Amino acid sequence: MPSSSCGNLLNLGSGEITDVLQTPRGLPRALALHGIIPDFNSSGGMDSDRPASPVCHERRIIVANMLPLIAQRDRETHRWIFSWDEDSILLHLKDGFPRETEVLYIGSLKVEIEANEQEEVAQTLLEEFKCVPTFLPRDILESFYYGFCKQQLWPLFHYMLPMCVDHGDRFDKQLWQAYVSANKIFADKIIEVVNPDDDYIWIHDYHLMVLPTFLRKRHYRIKLGFFLHSPFPSSEIYRTLPVRDEILRGLLNCDLVGFHTFDYARHFLSCCSRMLGLNYESKRGHIGLDYFGRTVYIKILPAGVHMGRLESVLNLSSTSEKIEELRQKFNNKIILLGVDDMDIFKGISLKLLAFERLLQLHEKLHGKVVLIQIVNPARSSSKDVQEAKRETYTIARRINEVHGFPDYVPVVLIDRHVPRGEKTAYYAVADCCIVNAVRDGMNLVPYKYIVCRQGGSRAVGTVASKGQDFPRTSMLVVSEFIGCSPSLSGAIRVNPWDIDSVAEAVNTAITMSDAEKQLRHEKHYRYVSSHNVAYWAQSFTRDMERACKEHYYKRYRGYGFGLKFRVISLSPSFRKLSIDHVVSTYKKSGRRALFLDYDGTIVPQSSLIRSPSTEVIDALNSLCDDPKNTVFIISGRGKDVLSNWLSPCEKLGLAAEHGYFMRLNKLSEWQSLDLDLDWKGIVEPIMKVYTETTDGSSMEIKESASVWHYQHADPDFGSCQSKELLDHLETVLANEPAVVCSGQQIVEVKPQGVTKGTALDKVLSSMATKGEAPDFVVCIGDDRSDEDMFERISSAISCSSLPPSAQVFACTVGQKPSKAKWYLDDTADVVRLLQGLADASNPKPPDVTHFKAAFDSVFKKI
Repeated sequence: MPSSSCGNLLNLGSGEITDVLQTPRGLPRALALHGIIPDFNSSGGMDSDRPASPVCHERRIIVANMLPLIAQRDRETHRWIFSWDEDSILLHLKDGFPRETEVLYIGSLKVEIEANEQEEVAQTLLEEFKCVPTFLPRDILESFYYGFCKQQLWPLFHYMLPMCVDHGDRFDKQLWQAYVSANKIFADKIIEVVNPDDDYIWIHDYHLMVLPTFLRKRHYRIKLGFFLHSPFPSSEIYRTLPVRDEILRGLLNCDLVGFHTFDYARHFLSCCSRMLGLNYESKRGHIGLDYFGRTVYIKILPAGVHMGRLESVLNLSSTSEKIEELRQKFNNKIILLGVDDMDIFKGISLKLLAFERLLQLHEKLHGKVVLIQIVNPARSSSKDVQEAKRETYTIARRINEVHGFPDYVPVVLIDRHVPRGEKTAYYAVADCCIVNAVRDGMNLVPYKYIVCRQGGSRAVGTVASKGQDFPRTSMLVVSEFIGCSPSLSGAIRVNPWDIDSVAEAVNTAITMSDAEKQLRHEKHYRYVSSHNVAYWAQSFTRDMERACKEHYYKRYRGYGFGLKFRVISLSPSFRKLSIDHVVSTYKKSGRRALFLDYDGTIVPQSSLIRSPSTEVIDALNSLCDDPKNTVFIISGRGKDVLSNWLSPCEKLGLAAEHGYFMRLNKLSEWQSLDLDLDWKGIVEPIMKVYTETTDGSSMEIKESASVWHYQHADPDFGSCQSKELLDHLETVLANEPAVVCSGQQIVEVKPQGVTKGTALDKVLSSMATKGEAPDFVVCIGDDRSDEDMFERISSAISCSSLPPSAQVFACTVGQKPSKAKWYLDDTADVVRLLQGLADASNPKPPDVTHFKAAFDSVFKKI
């Protein structure tokens, strides 16, 4: 049911977190920005039936775990001093927005601010930097960031499972509670400043993956985008996470979800399919997931670098001097460069082993090649990081002892903070850059290297002797497991675990001709310079605007509790069918027709018992006993099955196999269409082959149709095989009087012109021929095949099958996009409706003789 409050959003069975935790003191009223919602208990559900107002102003709200700021205390005044973090990609997103766009940042600071200073700091950050800080309590921060994010999500997303205590921490419910609580604090802070009709919110990375659920519950039409900067693991890895569904549903509460590569997006889509039963499709180049009537779009685009920032640092005189210094220090040596964080996934030790193997295989390189490995400070001090650091130092020391000699140190390990200018100089002088990570989200090191190599010769020229120049070449050896690898087609891709192959790849890179190096460099530079951070931000926000356009044309309803909350998107004319209203109209009518689907309409799809319940049988019999009523079950089921299951209903009309077989009541003979079914001899052998090769699939052979079911097969393989079978059958049946169609985990072949809509037309025509066209019609179904009935019944009035004053109720089961104008929630609602109509009937023995004669004559004409 819809909820208008966020107070009980967390109903996780793990403690009422939000009842205990209160958001720290909010923004002072002086900080209130335009668009603040005065009543935070009023959700989007309060006005979900009204079209949203047109957009009159746009603002971008960038939300991330950390603000792009550097905070320091002044030693004399002890006041906080803030400055922009020029290395943060979040800061440079503004380059992709129109100049007049207002940008607001929301996130935490990298330092702890005392409670008595928070209000002053918040005021300063908003006025001077357009930043809104989220002050997380220390215990929440520790468990949220260093606990759940770094010990559980981050290893899992990098394919590391906690198989034993020494290899990662197992799932801890308290850490998960802290993660949810931190996301809740972020949500509260956003709600304080957001204008949901105008603002676009762009959330970044895995720290905030349930934040969209909190925001969507507050405002149904809020505009949300999310970009994951880490890998997304395969379903076999991700499914081990106990809270997998909550995180998936959190991301699906966005309008646009972005990934660096198709592999990451494919894994996400596979998880949605296998764990939530959702399917996706590509529409004109855009991938979309249908999630309760909303389309969640998937964006695939690697991030870029800020060209201007890199070039400005490169052109500094201090950088040029450092470049010249390094040229002289490593004169006549081939420089290999690695720049990595110290963690277990960057593959530093594997890179060193490959370099050691290179020196072993090619002794001529002794004294000529140097590996400079810059180690960025570790982001944590876990046991794994300490082990990786010890291993790195051990291997580097061994290489230098075995292969070094006076005036030659093969491995130069720089394990300290390296200033931006100095790091740029190393990029500029390196002949080859090696990125050997075993798993990484994007990794922009290759991009930075390419840009610095492009400008390196100009920078050196300011110091070097006149006429001295360096060719603009670069070579990259990159792991195939990092996000930037697919976009660098000129790089040598390697498997970092294959030490010998990496060694040979490095040798190939440094011995390649200058002409080929230059061609590869130019190709990379064209890509990096055109796909910079501004292009990335512009492309993402443009797609987010497109994804949010439908907000203004749909109605929304919120359903679910806790982190299972989701929003149902409905057409403005789509309404829930009022049983009282239908019964009232039913009582006033003179002649009625009721058309019901079987599976999923009067019997639940999930039920193992497929025969109708006693309640359904009693209601159908009561309706059939009313002389004013004509009641038909129109199903894709075979006639024998329907006859058996509905045998207690002697006066019930049946249309089996989508109307190929029809009968007025139990005493009537089945009538069938006279159609050519020779094509079945072609179809059944083909379906048999696909059944044998697809474990879990099955065939259903009907008298007029053949159906291939794959609901019990592997979701991905079954879907793949269904598409192949659909294409195969359409090809071989191109000249046959048969139609190939796909349904809910089925592929069906049936005769042309046989649909549920056609069956409905026959019944209405027979009633009109008798002069008893109904003035009350109910048509209920639940799947794609029932849409034909809804479409036909909508046009029946204009075709004179129904009188102009007829009351027509076309109703689908479940809230989803449909040609029907009404919906009921489930089969239980359908049964209640039937019982209500049955109670309103005056059962009298019907005179069906005249109607049967008219029905038979119409059927024979068709």
